[in-house]
Amino acid sequence: MADWATISSLATAGGTLVLAVATFASVRSANRSARLAELSLLTGLRPVLIPSRADDPVERIRFVDGQVLEVPGHGASFEVANGNIYLAIGLRNGGAGLAVIHGWRVEPREVPGSAGMDVPEVTDFRRQQRDLYIPAGDSGFWQGAIRDHDDRSYESMCAAAGSGAWVMVDLLYGDHEGGQRTIARFGISPADPGGGYEAQVSRYWNVDRADPR
Repeated sequence: MADWATISSLATAGGTLVLAVATFASVRSANRSARLAELSLLTGLRPVLIPSRADDPVERIRFVDGQVLEVPGHGASFEVANGNIYLAIGLRNGGAGLAVIHGWRVEPREVPGSAGMDVPEVTDFRRQQRDLYIPAGDSGFWQGAIRDHDDRSYESMCAAAGSGAWVMVDLLYGDHEGGQRTIARFGISPADPGGGYEAQVSRYWNVDRADPR
């Protein structure tokens, strides 16, 4: 004789299991869709700083003390004037979102290959005195100055300026929402044969998300 109570309990348990599996699949699908939507949104906000193009306009960059640097397309500037060190790089934003530069650090390198692949600490960056914005798909610039003669980098940077050494500049930037922070490592080297300096980018590191390598 059939035990209808047992059969009913098994049927209820089976139905509950099916419902749980369906709910799990639905939640997983919803989470996947949410992640894809978030990635799509972040991609639309993501900036990517690269050196400006050779045909980009010359950037005339003024510092608060009146010093002016002129940076041609795909170029940079590195000068010591009145005891102060001035640097600038012509930039272009190859990404889809507005770039906001948060900070910078510099280091002279006698040999370009000695730059290494060490990831700089965010705490080592100098804060920009004013916000610098690079629109998506457009050109702009970065500028920085060292005026304190007791600064840890002052003597070595002055020596680099006098010897024409290769200089490494790390820029910390992100999107206009304050996220997606990235470190881009640029190299400033004397341009031959016309003089001046040119800029190259060698490495990127993600700060707020995993690196692609």
